[in-house]
Amino acid sequence: MSIVRLDKGARMSDAVIHGNTIYLAGQVGDGPDVATQTRSVLASIDDLLARAGSSKANILSATIWLSNIADFAEMNSVWDAWVDKENPPARATSEGKLAAPQFKVEIIVVAAKP
Repeated sequence: MSIVRLDKGARMSDAVIHGNTIYLAGQVGDGPDVATQTRSVLASIDDLLARAGSSKANILSATIWLSNIADFAEMNSVWDAWVDKENPPARATSEGKLAAPQFKVEIIVVAAKP
């Protein structure tokens, strides 16, 4: 079974496809607030999944990291408008220090390739 890597760099790939499973690296976004960054992250996820031959309807699990858990409701307001209501993934959300101070949200996704 082959392994395909999208946007491969020296340290990591943005996505790795093995068989019918797609693993996305943690995605961070631009913007001044959690809602804007969440929209940016979800757009990146949509793009990577499309390039891998999938979509948000096939997300198996999502892990969300917030730099401040007090932003949970703001992030959820964007997530809830975006998530496929017929196919919601398993999900966990936690607070943690992210890679750089400007990042407020990071989302990691595993999806199936139909």
